Amino acid sequence: MIRVVSLLFLMFSGSAQAVDLMDIYREAVRNDAQYAAAKAEYLAVQERLPQAQASRLPQINLEAGYDYNSIDSESPFSSGHSDFGSYEYGVTATQSLYRKQNDVAIDIAQLEIIKANTRLELANQNLMKRTMYAYADVLIARTQLGTVRAQKSAISEQLELAKRNFSVGTATITDQREAQARFDLVSAEELAAVNVLRVSQEALQKLVGKPVLESLAPVRMPFDMDAPVPNDIDIWVRRASEQSLEMVLAQHELELAKTRVEYSRLGAAPTVDLVGAVTDSYAGNSTFGAGTDTTAGIVGLRLKVPLFEGGKVNSETREAVSQYDGALQELEYIKRKVAQETREAYLDTITGLARVTAFEQALASTKLQVESTKLGLEVGVRTAVDVLDAETLLAEARRDMYGAIRDSILAKFRLQWITGRMVEQDMVDFNTLFVN
Repeated sequence: MIRVVSLLFLMFSGSAQAVDLMDIYREAVRNDAQYAAAKAEYLAVQERLPQAQASRLPQINLEAGYDYNSIDSESPFSSGHSDFGSYEYGVTATQSLYRKQNDVAIDIAQLEIIKANTRLELANQNLMKRTMYAYADVLIARTQLGTVRAQKSAISEQLELAKRNFSVGTATITDQREAQARFDLVSAEELAAVNVLRVSQEALQKLVGKPVLESLAPVRMPFDMDAPVPNDIDIWVRRASEQSLEMVLAQHELELAKTRVEYSRLGAAPTVDLVGAVTDSYAGNSTFGAGTDTTAGIVGLRLKVPLFEGGKVNSETREAVSQYDGALQELEYIKRKVAQETREAYLDTITGLARVTAFEQALASTKLQVESTKLGLEVGVRTAVDVLDAETLLAEARRDMYGAIRDSILAKFRLQWITGRMVEQDMVDFNTLFVN
């Protein structure tokens, strides 16, 4: 039994060179490809504002051309055939004076940047969530492996005892075969637990971009995590409807869709531009029988009133209105989804903490049961199988307690994730639940 307890302690307590939750999170911030892609997308969206603002600035172009001319003419000024070249070049400039669509395009770009900021913040929160879940998965897989190996160690001792007792005639072959069957079964469970641990470690490696060679810091024992404050589920639901990043993102999308409707309707709006040009042209001949070389400067106003665009503006407007209706329904869906997830996370947290307390009591009772069963074996009122069953219950009770602790931590983390803007300090607070 001493060997079993020692093995359990080593598996559940971790090593002295353990890395904690913050170590993993900071490494993920530097190396996670999904978060890096979100940052790149954020930087790309920032360029939409200067692109939209460019429509308010003058558009200046250098234009040049050359033509070959072949003319047959009959006129009082000249007659016959002539071949000659002509060219022209100059600078043209256009300054928008009234283009309402350009102003709305700038509004759209600003809304897209605000939306991108929220998306990046949500990507960071998702990284925190993925880090917490990956970290917890490795811990629970390690706990499960420790439980199985503790059971295997206890069963191995009982198997050896059954073999000795059978050889001296104090036990039946049935005891030995039952112990052997249990040993074979737990060996298979050990292989499965090893695989689960490797898979969870691979997921963590994917997150940080490299193998995590050190052990992870385990849960600090005795476990002490505060219940959600305030102790009112309705307050948490209201907080989520106001502060959830998913809700904020959906609201940005709705505002963006509304502005795009306005932009589409302005496709048929009149425009006024100030135009100017300086051109120089030359022709070696003409129908008048003489060449020309002229320089001209032009300044004027241009009014454009679209009369018929083939139905394009109406179609684009209908499309934008449909997208706005879709964004409105998506906002309602997100509102209901966030409310449901908040209630679930709150109840899971409260229930999880109660389960931890119950399992702690069960673990203490199971320890007493093991001691009583071993004493009964010594006085002849209990069998080796009874001791084995009691030790198995002890290992399972310890595993269930750690599972309840893991579920409680994740539930509270999920509650905070849903209902507010998490920052690095929130990860630091959760990190105090683990041994540093």
